[in-house]
Amino acid sequence: MASEGLVLWVSVYVALVYNSAFLRASTAGRSWSALDTWVFAGALVVALVALHGLIFSAAVARWSVRPLLTASVLVAAFATFYMQRYGVYYDPSMLRNVLRTDTAEASELITWSLIAHVSLYSAVPLWAIWRIRLTKNSFWRATLRRLVFVAACAAAVVATVLLIFQDFSALMRNQKELRYLITPANVIYSTARVLSADVEKPKVRRPVGMDARLAAPMSPQKPKLVFIVVGETVRAGNWGLNGYERQTSPNLQALNAVNFDNVTACGTDTETSLPCMFSAIGRRDYDEARIRSSESLLHVLSRAGVSVHWKDNQSGCKGVCDGLNEIPVEPSAAAGMCSEGRCLDEVLLQGLESVVDASDTTTVVVLHMLGNHGPAYFKRYPPSFRRFEPTCDTGELRKCDRQSIVNAYDNAILYTDHVLSQAVAFLKHQESRFDTAMLYVSDHGESLGEKGLFLHGLPRAIAPEEQTKVPMVWWLSEGFMKSRMINSDCLKEKSSDALSHDNLFHSVLGLLDVSTQAYEQELDISAACRRIG
Repeated sequence: MASEGLVLWVSVYVALVYNSAFLRASTAGRSWSALDTWVFAGALVVALVALHGLIFSAAVARWSVRPLLTASVLVAAFATFYMQRYGVYYDPSMLRNVLRTDTAEASELITWSLIAHVSLYSAVPLWAIWRIRLTKNSFWRATLRRLVFVAACAAAVVATVLLIFQDFSALMRNQKELRYLITPANVIYSTARVLSADVEKPKVRRPVGMDARLAAPMSPQKPKLVFIVVGETVRAGNWGLNGYERQTSPNLQALNAVNFDNVTACGTDTETSLPCMFSAIGRRDYDEARIRSSESLLHVLSRAGVSVHWKDNQSGCKGVCDGLNEIPVEPSAAAGMCSEGRCLDEVLLQGLESVVDASDTTTVVVLHMLGNHGPAYFKRYPPSFRRFEPTCDTGELRKCDRQSIVNAYDNAILYTDHVLSQAVAFLKHQESRFDTAMLYVSDHGESLGEKGLFLHGLPRAIAPEEQTKVPMVWWLSEGFMKSRMINSDCLKEKSSDALSHDNLFHSVLGLLDVSTQAYEQELDISAACRRIG
């Protein structure tokens, strides 16, 4: 068999087996008793075969066809597992998450179910790829054959799309996200987008707030110590202070913290939300390339003279803290808190005394939590926080009933609430030297089986509120409120306003009294609650 024949065979298998999610979504709502539905579905299958024939033939030669087709089949088999189990769409944001996944996170996602799925879905094409004998041809004959095959595939794509153009164009216009179900073209395209963006990213970030400075107080004041705590995968719907049927945040309630109950995340994954929430650009003028190539809030604070530190219990700061002080987590010094490459979030509070003791100026410490990172929610809290039972004690969520998944998830929120209360306790011990505050906001939410969806990372245009609505809480000490002349009643009145990650950049600048042209008062939550003079 010629290599083009093998490419065609694999392309047919890919279209029929790996693209069931795309075909099912594309024909949803159509009547199978109607002839035009069968024509539409048949044309889609032919287009999928031809499209992947084009992709594979453009990248393979006789000597490379087997390894490249093998890689494509394995990638597609892996991708379909997460698409079928968790409703994942492989857009560039999701691929960026995949490429930035650390060893500990990856190990939690490798399960026996995944191995069985990949084996089942790849066995037949892998056998064919390595057992079918390929014929040898002269260079010119092989080249001619390849050109004819590519031309035929291109013509097939054009012809089938033209045949169903009216329905197909409307589908792609109204449901753009469906293109990220075409497998493995989705993975190939999104990976190329991510890698090309990384290559094009400037080595020096665009400066932001070059004029930033701390305002001189009108009367002697203590410097400020602020913890910005970035939560992970905590959704607003399960947050006790938001009216959830379970009180999953009792400690924060006892602290009388200000809870903002209508907050929208910039993205549905950490790779998107983290750079966005610390950016002056935000979601309202969203430009991923511009956000990733510009300085963050933390760079502006540092330029103004604030001592800035980042401590991470997750997968890094995604460029937000580039060039700034990063405090390492030291598992060896965290007795009983770390195992299997992961640490409980209380480890973030260890060693902060030395940072604070060495500072005599306004200081900001960002704590990036592991929080409710799934699917192994049961690993995110110690046994003493196993309050809601029974729990799903496996990362293979399909093996658990929904209530046990929710129980484990809620236990992890209880532990987050505990860690936040410990952070406040730490800040209270520093009040002889600093006016203190803690701001907490989650990066994105999580689906727990609603509409058959699990985890997060759906394209934001179609993501449900479970993935986009997040909790946000402020605790401000009396000294902090007094020094910034903040009216607490006014702030609580704003707790139900429609807010988003876009507010973080400007609200922090306002709380710390940093003056810069990058600051926008209308996005500063506490601006209307502060008295001047």
